[in-house]
Amino acid sequence: MSTTVFIDGGVGTTGIEIGDRIAGRPELSLITIPEQSRKDAAARRDALNAADIVILCLPDDAAREAVAMIDNDHTRVIDASTAHRVADGWTYGFPELEPGHRELLANSRFVANPGCWPTGFLALVRPLVLAGLIPADWPVTVSGASGYSGGGKSMIAEYEGAAGTPTAFRGYGLGLGHKHVPEMTRYSGLLHPPLFAPAVASAYRGMVVEVPLQLRAMPGVPALGDVHAVLAQAYAGSPIVSVASLDDSAAMGQIEIEHVGATDRLALFLFGNADSGQARLVAALDNLGKGAAGAAVQNLNILAGLPETAGLRL
Repeated sequence: MSTTVFIDGGVGTTGIEIGDRIAGRPELSLITIPEQSRKDAAARRDALNAADIVILCLPDDAAREAVAMIDNDHTRVIDASTAHRVADGWTYGFPELEPGHRELLANSRFVANPGCWPTGFLALVRPLVLAGLIPADWPVTVSGASGYSGGGKSMIAEYEGAAGTPTAFRGYGLGLGHKHVPEMTRYSGLLHPPLFAPAVASAYRGMVVEVPLQLRAMPGVPALGDVHAVLAQAYAGSPIVSVASLDDSAAMGQIEIEHVGATDRLALFLFGNADSGQARLVAALDNLGKGAAGAAVQNLNILAGLPETAGLRL
């Protein structure tokens, strides 16, 4: 018997990417409503309540409204918006977060898909906090650049409009109150918000997320090899998350925003200088892949009891 799925907001950037990943899979049955009924509350309510699993690709307020429309006790929800990422009663949808989290997800009814930036940040930081290499009260900084598709239809139109690309690179979140910071703080285990310095680049998709560490100033003065060992163990055997060897990272002279391409992989790298006692921890992912649609489909597979990587682009 197939699992019925309804994508509410399936015509948006993330919704289209999710639809592509589940199309043609016989173990899934997609519920659709006619184009002219997309904004019809009664039609949406029927679809939401008819599905085994609903994936919400909506603005925050609309996502909350959609959840309120579900009036049964069995429909399960994966919300790709920011609305429920730190809400009580919702499980954070990053299966790799920590030991046992995948099993917690499998038994959850309400799942909040992670943001793209927190995915890279948490992949680098959470294992190190768990291992005690990064103290919970350590002042952590995270920066990087994302493709402009992460800004949705409005930013895509801005970069691809008749006026041409507005800029090659620009920083944002200058007020240090970015919407991703609460989930970064909560799920990393840090006691204080990280200093988050995001930027958008003139590339449609892809992203790099970087966490610099002054190893020489940290308790115990951990070596780069200590950091690598923790990350390598955390993701050993993962079909989605890879940790480059220190030799492979050292041989790299640069890393591109499109490093993983249009895939659902997450690649981690550790660059360091033993003389200065400094390190740069870098995560490369596709903001529309593991940072959005790929994560949603991974969570869908887990909730439905299907192979975790089914439909993913690896």
